[in-house]
Amino acid sequence: MSGALNLTETVDARTAELATNLSGLLQRIDAACLASGRDSDTVRLLPVTKFFPAADVAILYRLGRREFGESREQEATAKVAGLPTLVRQGVDAARSGAESDEGLSDVHWHMIGRLQRNKAKVVARWAHTVHSVDSERLATALDAGARAALDAGDRTDPLHVLLQVSLDDDPSRGGVAPEDLAALAEHVAASPGLRLSGLMAIPPLGAESDASFARLAILHTRMLAEHPGATELSAGMSGDLESAIQHGSTVVRVGTALMGARPITSA
Repeated sequence: MSGALNLTETVDARTAELATNLSGLLQRIDAACLASGRDSDTVRLLPVTKFFPAADVAILYRLGRREFGESREQEATAKVAGLPTLVRQGVDAARSGAESDEGLSDVHWHMIGRLQRNKAKVVARWAHTVHSVDSERLATALDAGARAALDAGDRTDPLHVLLQVSLDDDPSRGGVAPEDLAALAEHVAASPGLRLSGLMAIPPLGAESDASFARLAILHTRMLAEHPGATELSAGMSGDLESAIQHGSTVVRVGTALMGARPITSA
């Protein structure tokens, strides 16, 4: 009995922590939108739950979140499979009223990390959006995986794709070179299993955020001229979301400011 009580107290404490962090982040987003003359509903918070247990995702679900960002295929695939049970049978599910899988179809999982082609087929079964497409070879693999998933009934819509553009000259950090962006966009737009949704970028290490996001905004404007449906701009994290919002971000990817310090290493 004491073990169950301790577990309940632990979940309650984590729920309170995440709720407080979430409230603070939403206030930051609202303030940044106000300062930029934008409506708050034009910017979404994407909780980055990589490295954190599925139990935390279930708590965020019960706090109203429906989008989650992951970066490792094996970890994410396990969370996707386990979330319905955690929401239905979690230690505080009865209090939350979440007694069934109803509503879990509204969950959108985002693959935000670099993706190897040999993982594309698996990711295409569960991902709503992949943020890190930076080559035609990866796009082709995701297209094949998404079409197979559509044929098998594992998904009902094309896979949303954001093109990760490089804002520096470091290929190890991922991203397509700006001069190659148009060709990659055309390739994705012509892929029947994919939906070109926009751009993603990470500022170069040590770079000034405003300058990086301003450059990204210019690249996004150019893309919109050719692909008006590619309206998403995934930019900004815990430390620079205000700058990203000022320059047009529609999705801010936040881990540390919401989840806290990573519980396991990223190795």
